[in-house]
Amino acid sequence: MTSARSTTRVEDVYLRLRADILNGRHEPGSRLRVEALKEEYGASSGVLREALPRLVGQGLATFAPQQGFRVVEVSPTTLRDLTGARVVIETHVVREALTHGTIEWESDLLAAHHNLARTPFADENGAINERWLSAHARFHQALLEGCPNQHLRQVATQLRESAEVYRCWARRPTEHSDRDTAAEHRIICERALDRDVDGTVEALRNHIELTTELLLDGRAG
Repeated sequence: MTSARSTTRVEDVYLRLRADILNGRHEPGSRLRVEALKEEYGASSGVLREALPRLVGQGLATFAPQQGFRVVEVSPTTLRDLTGARVVIETHVVREALTHGTIEWESDLLAAHHNLARTPFADENGAINERWLSAHARFHQALLEGCPNQHLRQVATQLRESAEVYRCWARRPTEHSDRDTAAEHRIICERALDRDVDGTVEALRNHIELTTELLLDGRAG
């Protein structure tokens, strides 16, 4: 039986690996060698062999027999495909969320937006703030949680997490462009709370597609 201490250690190493991948300390396509990671993270082979598959599940790493784990490759084609899939899935799920969401769902969404709006994008070193990434993920998760179909929500979340890699690996963060990302999140939240289905779908689609357009233009991250 896995101890609570072991579980906590796996979570800690996983979060550190995730942050280092998203902040470019492990380059796209680079090998994630267990022996090297043991020394770098002060972790056992067992801990790493539990943490690394979680990165694969999030779309941040890949695994192949005889080749081991690698940081996921990035490409414009993959980003476009992810964007198309996100638009189809997330707009469907958000329609269901607005139709079935409860008062508790509204409260959770409002709280998630408040936290996101109050969290700075970059940390004191200019790297992407892990707290912002968590708040951003929580906002998009809260938006969809009114949908009663858990499987659809899980697919939507996995696609969003896979696409988030591109934001983090771009040269400059989106918040440094002319784009007002905070306003986009506010509009999505307001329309969702108003149960404006078509308006929320439009705002969410624009939000997803604009991120991709800016990333492909090299003007955002």
